[in-house]
Amino acid sequence: MGQLSDRRVLAGLAGLTAVGLLIGGAFAGLISQAVTEWSGAVSALDPYLFRITRFTLWQALLSTLLSVAPAILIARALARHPDFPGRSIILRLFALPLALPAIVAALGILALLGRAGIFADLLGWLNGGQWQGIYGLSGILVAHVFFNLPLATRLLLHALETVPGDQWRLAAQLGMGPATSFRLIEWPVLRAALPGVAGLIFMLCITSFTIVLTLGGGPRATTLEVAIYQALRFDFDPARAVTLTIIQIALTVMVVTLLIRLGTDMVGDPNLPVSRRRPSIASRRETIFNFALILSALLFVAAPFVAIIVSGLQADLSRLASDPALHRATLTSLLLAIISAGLSILLSLSLTVARSALELKRRGQGHPSILERLLDTGAGFVLVVPPVVVGAGWFILLLHSGNVFVMAPIMVITVNAVMAMPFAIRAIRPAWDGASKRHEKLCASLGITGFNRLRLIDWPSIRRPALTAFAFAMALSLGDLGVIALFGSDAVKTLPYLLFERMGSYRTADAAGIALFLGIVCLALMMLADRTRRNA
Repeated sequence: MGQLSDRRVLAGLAGLTAVGLLIGGAFAGLISQAVTEWSGAVSALDPYLFRITRFTLWQALLSTLLSVAPAILIARALARHPDFPGRSIILRLFALPLALPAIVAALGILALLGRAGIFADLLGWLNGGQWQGIYGLSGILVAHVFFNLPLATRLLLHALETVPGDQWRLAAQLGMGPATSFRLIEWPVLRAALPGVAGLIFMLCITSFTIVLTLGGGPRATTLEVAIYQALRFDFDPARAVTLTIIQIALTVMVVTLLIRLGTDMVGDPNLPVSRRRPSIASRRETIFNFALILSALLFVAAPFVAIIVSGLQADLSRLASDPALHRATLTSLLLAIISAGLSILLSLSLTVARSALELKRRGQGHPSILERLLDTGAGFVLVVPPVVVGAGWFILLLHSGNVFVMAPIMVITVNAVMAMPFAIRAIRPAWDGASKRHEKLCASLGITGFNRLRLIDWPSIRRPALTAFAFAMALSLGDLGVIALFGSDAVKTLPYLLFERMGSYRTADAAGIALFLGIVCLALMMLADRTRRNA
């Protein structure tokens, strides 16, 4: 009871309760529907369900292999050339795909490889007929590799940078060739990092929604999350949606459990530090090969960005600028994103403050209490339940009240806020813990508590990390299509929803212009977050 008398702990308990209510409400909706229509839920265990489950796993496995295997070579090439011209620019470019909304990236890939894309004529000639566009499994794989190849490269490069410089100097003195140094020095480090990197990317691919929704191309290329969306919005079959959701949660829990055992960072920080800690010992032949490899990866990652810019500038931007639908969607997106980011910071701060208070009271003695452990890992619970699954549970729960679409703004705000919490806590917690340890005794002796302590003592120390987390959370909310795809309507449209709507009605020029605008806004927010983090 003494712990609960601390207002900081009470604030954390309130934040943890809010997260629990969001996740618990989703499960309540799923369970109530399963109990009410258990026969319909059981009948959904048909060959179609097993086929989409198999496809979900298959596309995630292929995407992981196609992302990680080349990343090993690219990371090694970058590591062996610390003075490669433009190396820092390449690494910054490799951080950008994580900042780009998935639907914008999908449109960029279609601008390159779609039926009317830049390479359509060439691909049609190679195919011996008219090019039908890169839909289905091939489109999903290209999009997933675009997002995950740069991430895997940076993670593996960071692992290679941990090799002490003395080992490379010794290898140079002994005249080790590329094959020998790879076998004796690089491969042991890569082998230790590979399970975690591959597991993280597999997790991202198995919970991919927007990419599959826009590039899947039909029932033969549908994953569980897209099938949940289709069951609720098109087939209006909540019983089937419950069964699909249970299977999706089971798969996600298994993958997350494996990642935890591997000690993987599931947040996937796009701003990993990369230092120069080794001399360049590559031969001329290897240098040429590595240069070609890095250039190929650079072109692959940069091409969709260029396509987005080119196709966006070709749109009738002046007409779009005066489009009332775009004005309303922009205002709605910004308003929801600002509120969502603010709520995410508030929840993250409450959990961080409470956990720190309990740790200081314990003074490093004994084991953490159950409450402290929950506050420490509470935000991680959201990684087990993807946004579409949370939205599906609440969609079913609200279905009986008749207020499904009326609740759209609240659902978008709360779900996006909670989904951004792992990133926000990652940014805020180190700064808060450091400031709290420095100021705890001083504040106790002066009797400074509550809001006054936050305003006068703690906030100056965490202001920059909090602003970083705010910009990051806002960018995530602006680019999200998962929740609004379920709850969106003519009354509530965000920019991703409007973009998806224009794509569905074959107004590709308008979609390209909106994608350019949305991409610029999200990238600007992510660059602001990165700059704030670097200046912290």
